[in-house]
Amino acid sequence: MRALVQRVSEASVLVDSSTVGQIQKGLLIFLGIRQDDTEAQAEQLATKIGQLRIFPDADGKMNLSLHDISGEMLIVSQFTLYGDTRKGNRPSYLDAAKPEKALALYECFIERCRSRGFPVATGVFQAHMEVRLINDGPVTIWCDTEK
Repeated sequence: MRALVQRVSEASVLVDSSTVGQIQKGLLIFLGIRQDDTEAQAEQLATKIGQLRIFPDADGKMNLSLHDISGEMLIVSQFTLYGDTRKGNRPSYLDAAKPEKALALYECFIERCRSRGFPVATGVFQAHMEVRLINDGPVTIWCDTEK
């Protein structure tokens, strides 16, 4: 399971020109799910992201977590995080989970984040989405459950 995490001052997702998810200060999380991912990995990733100390403290040092700043999460499914570009010019997505499995683990990850007390907004699984954000920093972190 992979997550591209961006610290944002605001972010939103639109589907068919309508806002379906929106947050203020917090994390925009693009979530990619691999064929062999499990609920245990969703739990592991939700824990890791929730505890990331990437928000500035009073001295400007990245020392605070999402809980510390009472931040929000916007979670967007993104199978393209498993695009393999090593051969040719068209990415291969063979490692990405099939939609049925990906949806179940996407929903599991969302539930795990909510169970930690985070306000969570989402995109729409398998929809064409427009994601708008103001990256704060910029701070962008890659989180991966693979070894």
